[in-house]
Amino acid sequence: MQMLSDWYARVTDHAGLLDDRITNNLTGLRWDLGRRLHGQHVAEGLILTYLERFLQHGEPLKPLALSFHGWTGTGKNLAARIIAENLYLDSQRSRCIRVFIPQLHFPHLSHVEAYKVQLENQIREVSSRCPQPLFVFDEADKIPKGLLSSIRLFLSSGKQSQSHSIFLFLSSMGSNAINELALSFWAAGRQRKEITADDLERPLRAAIKENQGDIPLTQQLMEEGLIDGLVPFLPLERAHVKLCARDSFVARGLPYTEKELELVAQELLFVPEEHKLFSAQGCKLVAQRISFMEL
Repeated sequence: MQMLSDWYARVTDHAGLLDDRITNNLTGLRWDLGRRLHGQHVAEGLILTYLERFLQHGEPLKPLALSFHGWTGTGKNLAARIIAENLYLDSQRSRCIRVFIPQLHFPHLSHVEAYKVQLENQIREVSSRCPQPLFVFDEADKIPKGLLSSIRLFLSSGKQSQSHSIFLFLSSMGSNAINELALSFWAAGRQRKEITADDLERPLRAAIKENQGDIPLTQQLMEEGLIDGLVPFLPLERAHVKLCARDSFVARGLPYTEKELELVAQELLFVPEEHKLFSAQGCKLVAQRISFMEL
């Protein structure tokens, strides 16, 4: 959440200062996803396919709505940032972007009616000044379901002026199904790279539909056919965590060795207990662990 909160602050602070400049750099998007989004070949391929198809369509019939699913720290937020950086010259600071965080923007269920008005006004405001707005909903499974009608307004087909909008919903819903499939491939001696989008589609959809309790907003959108694609993020293994640690060292301008990368990985919890295969929080705590090492 901290990454998205910082992003939201930057977008808000610069909203009145920067021009809306759309680049749609698909070559850069492909390069950045492959270089920075570690261990996510399935998500990488799906994101590229959906965005290329949408952006190269002259007049899409409806906005593009993608739902990212996976454990915390697996790269959902990073993927959203990479998309922003390559679709807009001003990247995360673009006035074309609006990020919504439930704990920040919709904290009280008793205020849902007010949130509906605010949400609709903000989406319309961004859409009125940008021909290709990007809306990111972090922790979408925690968005009050009372906001469904407001979001549905902008995802339906028929509104040509809003058909170029892009909606990204980030959620941990269905992550257990994704992890179980990844574990089953490992147990069968199969390579992680063999996992395909088709392998994950059915169990992920089933897990979302079988979700207990109140039906989350994104599940309702999916059942109404308003979500164009589910994008699964696989759990990260030790090698991927070390790549995240390498990136963090480089970003700070710090030298590193294989020993330092291994020390960072050793500070994290890996599951299941008997195999210690997947990082329980992905790469989320990597930067924090490196900060402790600097002390």
